[in-house]
Amino acid sequence: MQLLIVSWLLLLTGGILAPALGRRPLAAALVGGGSAALGSLAGLAMAAGALANGQTAGLALATTIPGLTLSLRLDPLAAFFLIPVHLLGLLGAIYGVGYLRGHEGRLPGLHWLFYNLLVASMSVVIAAANALLFLFAWEGMSLASFFLVVTEHREPATARAGLIYLLATHLGAALLLGGFLTVGAFAGGFDFSAFAALSHLPGPTASLLFILLLLGFGSKAGLFPFHVWLPEAHPAAPSHVSALMSGAMVKTALYGLVRFLLFLPSAPGWWGGTLMALGLAGALFGIAMSAFQNDVKRGLAYSTVENVGLILLALGLWLFCRGRYPQLAALALTGALTHILNHALFKGLLFLGAGSLLHGTGSRNLNRLGGLMRRMPATGLCLVVGALAVTALPPANGLLGEWFIYRGFLEAGVRLKGLAAFFPLVIVGLLALVGGLALLVFSRLIGIALGGEPRDSRTELAHESGALMLVPMFVLAGLCLAGGLAPSLLLGPVLRVAGMIEPPAAPLLAQAGLLPLWLGGLAQGLTLLLALTALLGRWRRPRRAETPAVPTWGCGYLFPTRRMAYSAEGFSELAGVSFFCDCLRPRIEGGRSVRLFPGREVFRHQAPDLVLEAGFLPLFAWVAARCNRLRRLQSGLVHIYVFYIFSVIVALLGWVAVRL
Repeated sequence: MQLLIVSWLLLLTGGILAPALGRRPLAAALVGGGSAALGSLAGLAMAAGALANGQTAGLALATTIPGLTLSLRLDPLAAFFLIPVHLLGLLGAIYGVGYLRGHEGRLPGLHWLFYNLLVASMSVVIAAANALLFLFAWEGMSLASFFLVVTEHREPATARAGLIYLLATHLGAALLLGGFLTVGAFAGGFDFSAFAALSHLPGPTASLLFILLLLGFGSKAGLFPFHVWLPEAHPAAPSHVSALMSGAMVKTALYGLVRFLLFLPSAPGWWGGTLMALGLAGALFGIAMSAFQNDVKRGLAYSTVENVGLILLALGLWLFCRGRYPQLAALALTGALTHILNHALFKGLLFLGAGSLLHGTGSRNLNRLGGLMRRMPATGLCLVVGALAVTALPPANGLLGEWFIYRGFLEAGVRLKGLAAFFPLVIVGLLALVGGLALLVFSRLIGIALGGEPRDSRTELAHESGALMLVPMFVLAGLCLAGGLAPSLLLGPVLRVAGMIEPPAAPLLAQAGLLPLWLGGLAQGLTLLLALTALLGRWRRPRRAETPAVPTWGCGYLFPTRRMAYSAEGFSELAGVSFFCDCLRPRIEGGRSVRLFPGREVFRHQAPDLVLEAGFLPLFAWVAARCNRLRRLQSGLVHIYVFYIFSVIVALLGWVAVRL
């Protein structure tokens, strides 16, 4: 615990000192980024040590605020979720120093203040053992991430994204507040040590609490249909912030959901069914929307919705089988935990790679990229590794978590009886569809951005990123490959946490991990064989005169141009027509001239989020219109405000008198 507190002190001290350096960007970056890296490194060492020894440590300090104690608890579950927070906090700090060089804005230190606060508040959320402390840290995490999202607040799109994010995150916070107040009322206190009483809650109360916690945590995790802030916030935020938010911040919500589910009584079947339904809907919707985005970061944001859906799908199976089928519950929980860790690695890598593309070309639009493997080979190689991982292809790490998820649903289809055995097998088929669409999405990204020729004059002048940006990407790429080639590196900590939650099934988990370990050994052998073959072929290849480059055959066109290459929209058109319903297909305007001598045509391709446009934006507008009526209460006169305070005190005293 001492090392964890040292980590927080380093983060907060550096974050406060960075804005004090005024308009000296280099000094602010060194102080802010350096303290973020050192504090995250200390937190990472602490989390890894706590997970390795499997012990539980705690600390409690009383305060003068009723119900609030500075109570901290570090067990294997908390240590497991702290690893992505501090790993991505460390790598994002190093990356951010290079990424923001020359683009720090008028107050460069403010960025590092909010970055350090975000890392520290996420760490406090996971280590908190008091509900009020949890909520305070949760609010700090939300506000710090909001200010990071609106870094370029002068851009209208960024301001809109910040507003949507703020509304969505506080809607979730309000639901969490209601859930925690309910928990405190029944448990008789807000310390987690008092929450053992929740295991005796009556069924309706426990179900109400489950719904509040699911919606409250789900809005931050990107649970469908509360995902609407993700595709808006990620394109607006700096890329290292997007990596931290997608790889770590959404995991704090998943941690909170798992932690509080362990306090509740045995779950009825519909709890797990609800989680599985929402998770499957999020996976299908997220990958479908990702297929139509030409903004690289927006597409990655929808991919996060898909992966969060997979995690929640596995957690739903765990919740459904918990207490009934312990072996199935253990398989599902292992798959969820493994995918949580894997997603932090490969999605952090992909967002950092997208930031490198933006840094080198000045664009996030796929239709303006192309030919970047030759111009940015290091970034291209890292993106290829990230694409292999996110599509669960060897030799990267993505296959490991999805293997346990598939295994859990296949086992459920065999072991369950009647109609209950039918749905897991249907889900397996839909998971295969999600995997196929993921392959489409990321083959499109790699093929269009890295292959072919530049589609824009600025792309021809693309340059590789500096060492400060490349080193974090290489670290994450190496971890993704290590997780695929040596799966035991990931399975060790995952099985330790899963065995703690589902101890009767620990032997089954070890047996279920044999196939991934065998595949990892096979991948090692194949990788070594390919490397030796390439070296031998290069050594034995005779030197020949270079063949002059000639244009690719253009199907009869004498003068092929960049406009003849596949666009991002055209690459996904066949899948959209074949698999998606009308509500998910993009809106197309123009581009269908049939005249003999056509003039200038305008073609527009838009893929709006139906949930945001038809659901949340009208809701936000309706609430804003009614809140504006309350402005009449803001008279600006002090004695009126004193009257308001007096009236509230009288009403509270009357309520207390009635209860007594």
